[in-house]
Amino acid sequence: MTKIIVVDDVLSNVQLLEARLKAEYYAVIVAHDGKEAIDLVAKQQPDIILLNITMPKINDFEVCRSLKSDPLTTHIPIIMLTALHDPYGRVQGINAGADDFLTKPIDKTALSARIKSLISLKMKID
Repeated sequence: MTKIIVVDDVLSNVQLLEARLKAEYYAVIVAHDGKEAIDLVAKQQPDIILLNITMPKINDFEVCRSLKSDPLTTHIPIIMLTALHDPYGRVQGINAGADDFLTKPIDKTALSARIKSLISLKMKID
């Protein structure tokens, strides 16, 4: 079963994503902040990470940069989730290593398509 780590500090966002992903038969693991995310990714080796752009404790771009610079996690796709329409934030995310972006509210068709596409690419690399 495909494992997805959802990283968000807002419970309602987590619950919505978790319900949508479980409905598509994904195994969902939740992290509520950047530090927890880094620890869980190292232990769980998920197939993909959904990372909220505004996170407490560790800056979301630092989380992305940290995961992409680690040889054990660099291959895991990261989709950054944002409520902002700020192109500067997207550029920062790309520079940190993000593979894709979704703007909130998240369209479930777009979410599903991006997850499937990135997992397919990851499987070819693995």
